[in-house]
Amino acid sequence: MVKFYSINKSDDIIKNKIISSIKKVLYKNNFILGEEVFKFEKTFKKFCNAKFAISCSNGTDAITLALLALDLPKNSEVIIPAMTYASTFYAVINAKLKPVLVDINSDDPLINFELLKEKINKNTRVIIPVHLYGSVVEIKKLRNIINSKKIYIIDDCAQAHGAKYINGRMVGGHSISDISTFSLYPGKNLGAYGDAGIITTNNSKIYNKIIRIRNIGSIEKFNHETIGLNNRMDTIQAAILIEKIKRLNFLNKKRKAIANKYFSKIKNHKIKFLKYTKGSVFHQFVILVNNRNKFSKYLEHNNIEFGFHYPHSINQMNFFKKVFGNKVFKNAENLASKCISIPIDPMLNNKEINYIIEKLNKFN
Repeated sequence: MVKFYSINKSDDIIKNKIISSIKKVLYKNNFILGEEVFKFEKTFKKFCNAKFAISCSNGTDAITLALLALDLPKNSEVIIPAMTYASTFYAVINAKLKPVLVDINSDDPLINFELLKEKINKNTRVIIPVHLYGSVVEIKKLRNIINSKKIYIIDDCAQAHGAKYINGRMVGGHSISDISTFSLYPGKNLGAYGDAGIITTNNSKIYNKIIRIRNIGSIEKFNHETIGLNNRMDTIQAAILIEKIKRLNFLNKKRKAIANKYFSKIKNHKIKFLKYTKGSVFHQFVILVNNRNKFSKYLEHNNIEFGFHYPHSINQMNFFKKVFGNKVFKNAENLASKCISIPIDPMLNNKEINYIIEKLNKFN
């Protein structure tokens, strides 16, 4: 069986270091906002080249915290792509704001800028571009669209740890966007051993708001300065992430190498590739097939694990249908109906990679 992704294999070489780090936290008996949390924040902001980093409980809460820190009027409009994980949508709802969907491009999974222009109005306060599958939305182009309008950009980087813009700058480094949010869910390019998330920004005012909101409205215990939430990262997760971030660039390079092999060696007219940006880190390698049910059964028969990212666009999800009614987002819906993710585990060996390529080329 070719596994879709094995955290155990990916972390095997640093397993003893991780166990040692966890033991240190246990001995110190400091599980909430321990020194490892602040060390990881420092490490992550340096990695991204950002001024500030605020760790938190998960990626969904990272977006919610970012939105709450802006103190926007209730029902302010927030533009998000129609193709993303449900968390992007839920964060907007949880912040008591109004989500507005925009379709993606026809050949890549990123938000369509021309359609986005049509959705901007006097109520638009935030745009959340999503760097889906590890591909990178060019925030500079988005900033030029916004121009002088007072609209914040919060980029959802949950699938783009270590990805780069076309100018070579790191996603989350805040050359242009106001806030960047990351999920550190176990299956991410940089993943904890449980739920975790982190936020970066260059804005000191936003930083000071978020560090209070995430910790029940306080920095100093019992001194609650604002309405807050309990959205802290566990110290144990921070200790694990300190070790794992050291290997992130190395593992991302391996993902890129596998993706390049897929692009060059998979030759089957029944399989269509998505376009990925130059600085992508290939969190998922998504292909499109017309008969996904037949193709998925073929993969199962040949012992190749796969995933769906994602089988429904936001407007197609049962609960969200009430919000968006009969609105159609053609490109997002097309991707949702045809997408299937094949293994891009950085620890795949050549035999496994060649086996996947061979089987995909034989599909008919």
